[in-house]
Amino acid sequence: MGHGGNVIVELTTDHREVDSLFAQIEAQPVGAKQRRELADDLTVELVRHSVAEEEYLYPAVRRYVDGGDDLADKELEDHAGVERLLKDLEGREADDDQFNHLIAKLKLEVSAHVRDEENRLFPLLEAACTPEALDELGDKIRKAKKTAPTRPHPAAPTTPPANKIVATGTGLVDRARDLLTGRNH
Repeated sequence: MGHGGNVIVELTTDHREVDSLFAQIEAQPVGAKQRRELADDLTVELVRHSVAEEEYLYPAVRRYVDGGDDLADKELEDHAGVERLLKDLEGREADDDQFNHLIAKLKLEVSAHVRDEENRLFPLLEAACTPEALDELGDKIRKAKKTAPTRPHPAAPTTPPANKIVATGTGLVDRARDLLTGRNH
């Protein structure tokens, strides 16, 4: 969840962890209970990552990168699509007919989003910011992931300041639900 380094290193490491979780899900037999547990792990990672990006990365892109508003808006649209898929996946067991379809669709959407961030957005941000600003953003991202929600909330606000206010409370509620249901994260 927190890796250290500047914002680009932090988020790229998250991306590799998500890739690994998809690979672990795919390595399990269809219908295996472990697929559901790994999908829960994947959900937690994606939600925390997305919330942190929405709180700090995209406002920085809007502020520092030429054309940043359009870039940030596109990334937020990607997040909304992923969040809806995660919400649909949330209540399904691994032997549900739609489970595998949703995992495959989620992987396609997340992979496209990751490629876009790593190949387009991150280089633009790196060129526009000082190393100190990138380090500071990395610290903010790590802190945000610690208190972020662990479950999808597609109707939650995605832009400051409302997203920061709602995410903290929602994160507390999600962690309480996780504790009560035995979903350890």
